[in-house]
Amino acid sequence: MWCKTCNIETNATACPVCGQSTVEDLPVEIFWCPHCSIPIINTVSQSNKGLCPVCGEKTRYIATDLRPVFPEERLLVEILLGLEPNTWLRHSVWACNNRYYVDGKSYSLSNSIYQSANTDEIRNKLTQYAKDNSYEYFKKHIDRFITANRMRLAYLKDEAYQFIKQAAAKFPAENIVVSFSGGKDSTVSADLAVKALSDPSLVHIFGDTTLEFPSTIEYATRFRKAHPEAIFQVAKNDEQNFYDVCDDIGPPARMMRWCCSMFKTGPITRVINSLYGSQQILTFYGIRKAESVSRSKYNRIEDNADAVKIKQQTVASPIFFWKDIDIWLYILSESIDFNDAYRLGYDRVGCWCCPNNNQRAQFLSRIYMAEQSKKWRDFLIGFAKKIGKPDPEVYVDSGKWKARQGGNGLPSANDVKIKFTNCTAEEHAKIYKLVRPFDDELVGMFTPFGRVAPELGKKILHEVIVLDSRTNVPILSLQPFKQDGYDYAIKVRTMNVADHEDLQRMVGYQIRKFNACRKCLKCESICRAGAISISSLGYYIDPDKCVHCKACMTAKYLDGGCMMDKYLRTK
Repeated sequence: MWCKTCNIETNATACPVCGQSTVEDLPVEIFWCPHCSIPIINTVSQSNKGLCPVCGEKTRYIATDLRPVFPEERLLVEILLGLEPNTWLRHSVWACNNRYYVDGKSYSLSNSIYQSANTDEIRNKLTQYAKDNSYEYFKKHIDRFITANRMRLAYLKDEAYQFIKQAAAKFPAENIVVSFSGGKDSTVSADLAVKALSDPSLVHIFGDTTLEFPSTIEYATRFRKAHPEAIFQVAKNDEQNFYDVCDDIGPPARMMRWCCSMFKTGPITRVINSLYGSQQILTFYGIRKAESVSRSKYNRIEDNADAVKIKQQTVASPIFFWKDIDIWLYILSESIDFNDAYRLGYDRVGCWCCPNNNQRAQFLSRIYMAEQSKKWRDFLIGFAKKIGKPDPEVYVDSGKWKARQGGNGLPSANDVKIKFTNCTAEEHAKIYKLVRPFDDELVGMFTPFGRVAPELGKKILHEVIVLDSRTNVPILSLQPFKQDGYDYAIKVRTMNVADHEDLQRMVGYQIRKFNACRKCLKCESICRAGAISISSLGYYIDPDKCVHCKACMTAKYLDGGCMMDKYLRTK
């Protein structure tokens, strides 16, 4: 095998120098055996890919990827297509997106079917015919599928085990973590890691976003009970209410998923900090290249600060090159319990109201989560009216809300606008508008610049001096100020620096943060030193932990110095 990064040959699946994968991402094709009525997984370079390993009959190409259709989803598809329920009970049914294959014959469902379907009627039919549904024939097809693809399974397991062992070799055993989301990919990654390392007591961190499918919470409970030796930590943000935040800054959109920082990455960071402090850890994730364009750009082992959301972790992906069908081959052959949402037809399990969910996922939620779906739609319509959309229901039902950008129409959008005037009495001084009074929280936000020294300021003016962290020379003067047109203000003067404007730009970032902070927790995730904590008490930077790296006020990691600038910026 060959490492393209280091340009060296190695027998390992991960380069011993840089840790990057040396496994070629060989294209996979799915062939269909008409005789066995099952899919066969082949690599493009495979010599015998035209024959079925079970019966020896000739096969034909069918797709680049497939997933099994469980009886629950199969019954739903029959109803949607107007067929007699359980017509395909004995058939082998597979799918890729909205295209279904029944004994190899293709059926396509358009998004319009999901939009126009009468969910109440469908729900009644599902209940009526569920008693006649059965797993008997499904299991027979799956058994043949496993038998036919046992060589593929053996390769996947051996390669993943070797990768996991090599990745883990650079870290103490106690610094190895498994990210558990309750989805199929993290389930497989967790199982592979435990088996490869022969360590059932690995730390598992489950990010409960408060927007999980009910089946995800149920599965997490089952998983915890089935793995009593695992250290199972739940990361959850109990301080924020999703609907309240949506009302304030607007619902998440495809390009503005503030919910990830606030309800997932942030809480997970807190758990990691509580367990490991500032130590670097290795986290096994269920990231796959085939999932999306953005994920296809990741490395299998990633510790680049630009790519890793939580800066103190190195991320390793054992299943990075796996397809959907590989995931299901492993789950079904190893008899692993999994999230029941997949039985219903969901092809991804995350937040149930995520703006990245497709039409089928939204349709399924209207069937299986009717009350929550109605509440969410009603909220979106109310939000559309609030921001002045002329036809709110069309805006919501057509999915246009998912493409919104910025805080147009929201009062909170004013909080990210940095308003200041130049001080006419002092050179290199600006007077910034604040949305609330000058206080210790604001002063503490200047800790990354250096040592905050209130004792050096003029007490009569309540002035605070900030000393450069390297030279101990004064570089900032902070002073509460009264300014016409501003209810609250602060005067910031820069000194003893070569570039006053550059320093004032970073000052502006902290002013914006003070004015606009919605406790999204992004700053906590950025801080490698674990110095930043955000709670109901406010935004706090521990001066004893801060290493003055300034990552928390660098546009490289935070556009405009604060995530809210991205979400509330207006044209």
